[in-house]
Amino acid sequence: MTAQKRIAAINDISGFGKCSLTVALPVISACGVETVCLPTAVLSTHTGGFSAYTYRDLTGDMPAVMNHWKSLGLSFDAIYSGFLGSKEQIEIVKDFIALFKRERTLVIVDPSMADFGKMYSVFDMDFANKMTGLCALADIILPNITEAAFMTSEKYAGTVQTREYIELLLEKLLAKGPGSVVLTGVSFQEDLLGIACKTKSDKEPQYYFQKHLGGAYHGTGDVFASAFCGALMNGFSVFEASRIAVDYVCNCIERTKKVGDDIRYGVDFERGIPFLLGELGL
Repeated sequence: MTAQKRIAAINDISGFGKCSLTVALPVISACGVETVCLPTAVLSTHTGGFSAYTYRDLTGDMPAVMNHWKSLGLSFDAIYSGFLGSKEQIEIVKDFIALFKRERTLVIVDPSMADFGKMYSVFDMDFANKMTGLCALADIILPNITEAAFMTSEKYAGTVQTREYIELLLEKLLAKGPGSVVLTGVSFQEDLLGIACKTKSDKEPQYYFQKHLGGAYHGTGDVFASAFCGALMNGFSVFEASRIAVDYVCNCIERTKKVGDDIRYGVDFERGIPFLLGELGL
C-alpha cells in the first residue's frame, strides 16, 4: 500500500452554507487524501445573500499555526488556497508556500475574488494585483472568467464567450507564471458550460462541457476545486481532474434542483460523494 497523500487547505470556515473548508475537508478526505486545514476566518454563514453574519478574522493566528506545523516536520503533497480575506493573508500564503513547498509539492490556487463581471464588495484592484502575484507561485490556478479578466486587464466578456477570447485569457494567465490554468465558467453556447484547460507545454487548450443546468448555486466553485484536488492527488492529469470535477458539480446541482433548496444553502455534495469516488475508481 502506498503512503497516504496529504494536502494543506487554506480557506475560511463558514458554519452554514456549504462552501470553503466545510466542502474541502469532507470532499478531499473522502478521496483518500489527508486534509490539513488552515482556517483564515470563521463565519456563521457565507456572505453570499446572508446578512448579519458573524465574522472572526484569524489572520493573526495563521503564522503561529504554520510555525507549529513546521516544528513538527510536516510536509505536504499539495497546498490548496481558496478565499483569502485580505492582502495580508495573501502574503501569509506566500510565506506558507516558501516554508512548505518541496520539489514535488503542487501549489493549487483558486483566486476567489470575483464573479459575474464584478469584484466581491470587500476587494479592489490592488487585491486583484496581489492575488495575481500569488498565482505566479502556483503550479495550477483555477480562476473563473471574471477573475481571469481582472488578472489580465481584459474586459469581461459575459456568460457566453468566443474561443479567441478564452485562448487569449489562457495565454495571458500562463505568461504570469503558473504552470497550468483551468478556466471555469467557459461557454460558447448558452446550453453548454464547462472548462478550458491549458498547461505551458500544451500547444492547444483542452475543453470539456456539460449541459448548462441554470441557477447560481453558492459554493459550486469550492465543490469543483475540492473534487479537482482529490482527483489530482489520485494521479489524474490536470485535464482529467477538471473533467471529473465538472461532472461531480453537475451531479450535485441536479440533485439539489430536484429538492428545490434555496440557492444560498449550497449544493447537495454529500450524497454525490459515491458518484465522485466511482469516477476516481475508489
